[in-house]
Amino acid sequence: MTIEETQQEIIEEFSVFDDWMDKYQMIIDLGNEVPALDARFKTDDNLIDGCQSRVWLHEYMEDGLLRFQADSDAIITKGLIGLLIRTLSGHTPQEILDSDVHFIDDIGLTQHLSPTRSNGLLSMLKQIRTYALAYSRR
Repeated sequence: MTIEETQQEIIEEFSVFDDWMDKYQMIIDLGNEVPALDARFKTDDNLIDGCQSRVWLHEYMEDGLLRFQADSDAIITKGLIGLLIRTLSGHTPQEILDSDVHFIDDIGLTQHLSPTRSNGLLSMLKQIRTYALAYSRR
């Protein structure tokens, strides 16, 4: 599935709900579905700067595709990083760099997250793109 197809799927899933409390619950549910990150990857090197919560992001290359695993000590944040991983993991570094990650705005996250969570979400996306840039130069 392409990055764009995954984004459209997420937009459709969130469009079912009119109430933002239901959308928050969906993000919480998604956070509960994200597998726990192995303790050996919960290091300071894997912590994302700019997040109020602690968010660890582990990356690795497999068969030319960049893959991500993550965890957070806050369930909503874990749901947010889970959405980003669902969208961007398993693609080439160049596909990640070329993507327009618009589902965040399309489902209304930008308007309904607190400023600190919104900044954290942008920091998570920035870190994923930083890894993609680094791998694209190898």
